[in-house]
Amino acid sequence: MPGRIVRTQTAVRVADFLATREGKAHLSNYGWAPGMPIVMTQPTESLNDAMGMASIHGRAVLIAMLDPQTEALLMLYITPPQVALKVTKACADRLTMGEFFQRLSSATIAEFRVKFWNHTAVAHKIPTCTAMQSQNTTAATRYALPTRRHAAIPLTTG
Repeated sequence: MPGRIVRTQTAVRVADFLATREGKAHLSNYGWAPGMPIVMTQPTESLNDAMGMASIHGRAVLIAMLDPQTEALLMLYITPPQVALKVTKACADRLTMGEFFQRLSSATIAEFRVKFWNHTAVAHKIPTCTAMQSQNTTAATRYALPTRRHAAIPLTTG
């Protein structure tokens, strides 16, 4: 249907997280600012493909993915390729985003390069927080409106 945007579960979780004060505060501690691009990815997607989407923006981005086993929201801060860094060997073509996130689980920060980049970039794993893992945030609970109704008083002419 024209004009419709496909919403993945990852996109919904990121939107719910960013709709909270805690989410905005947490991400801002790790370099996020309003308007910053967020690239949604899948664990089986290749690192090259995901970084291709990140490259389109020409600036730092966040990468978001749901862990396939735990459904935990995982996020990375990715810098654009940096001329000042030593050029590293390109990551393997077959490396998936799931594997890349797994590599960062112990290091939390790493330099890397994909095959179509001339320079090295930095990936920083954003630590999880309670608000990041909440799966029950909905528009109704985020923006609860008063339920009390006022009786309408009919207007009469006369």
